[in-house]
Amino acid sequence: METKIFQSDQINHAAALLRQGELVAFPTETVYGLGANALLPKSVAQVFAVKGRPSDNPLIVHVVDFPMTQKFVESYHPLTEKIVKNFWPGPLTLIFSIKSGSLSPVVTGGLSTAAFRMPDNKKTLSLIEETGAPLVGPSANTSGKPSPTTAMHVYHDLKGKIAGILDDGATQIGVESTVLDLSGEVPTILRPGAVTKEQLEDVLGIEVPLDKHLVKESETPKAPGMKYKHYSPDTPVLMIRPDDWEKALDWAEKKDQKVGLLATPKIAENYKTADRFVFDEDTIEAATRGLFSGLRALDEAHKVDVIFAEIFPEDHLGLAYMNRLKKAAAQNYFVEK
Repeated sequence: METKIFQSDQINHAAALLRQGELVAFPTETVYGLGANALLPKSVAQVFAVKGRPSDNPLIVHVVDFPMTQKFVESYHPLTEKIVKNFWPGPLTLIFSIKSGSLSPVVTGGLSTAAFRMPDNKKTLSLIEETGAPLVGPSANTSGKPSPTTAMHVYHDLKGKIAGILDDGATQIGVESTVLDLSGEVPTILRPGAVTKEQLEDVLGIEVPLDKHLVKESETPKAPGMKYKHYSPDTPVLMIRPDDWEKALDWAEKKDQKVGLLATPKIAENYKTADRFVFDEDTIEAATRGLFSGLRALDEAHKVDVIFAEIFPEDHLGLAYMNRLKKAAAQNYFVEK
């Protein structure tokens, strides 16, 4: 299969393929999604096959506006209107209880709930509107690997397996959306993202708990990205605490391990002999934006034996960064032997 790269003036061609049941990857402000018409179960099933993704993993349904959700949702949480007004379009996915039979079990993972998001990307909103149906859109990569933040990342993973990719350059945020469960009484974060716990609490005026339960391989997650290990390159990743860089590099030298650094400029400038992926700035925003690109770049160069990654405090956007990094590293920090 030829995988075509579509530009802005070709959105109608991409939409036509989606209506025909083909798969087309699309850009969002977070990562690139692997798009299929959410109303065509056979197409959605192809998403799992192409990604190598477990079929019990629910998918996020991408909509062009809030009214598009009404065909599917059984009931809305009382705070829904306030949340949508403040955070849509944007990197916030909302989980609702849905009407029986409104979406195929292949979309919901067999659950009585479904996840919905209105992405903040004009090209993709036009694509959904032109298609005339919502689109499922898990990250457009091989399952378990770092999510794609450019069209070329998608092409690298899925060339010849999907019909097309709608290109919109690099994504602005770099990690997947926050997932907020609104199917129960208390809004609960199932996956942290760029819409932070603090932002939600400020708008809603209530405490918003974070579900830190890590789902085992045998369990069905309520939302994507809840597995213990995820976003993982083939190269082992170790998280490095601020005071451990010298110790970690000494250990690697003694073990004859070639190291790749994934770090901010203030850290990387001290270790110029290692292969490096340096974030644009010394900020959590730059680190989050570059996390998946850096993991991919160091892994795909096939020059290093281990990736040492910088950590950040686990608050605000740092919670989303560390959530992804911990899973990429299978929860492993460097520990002096």
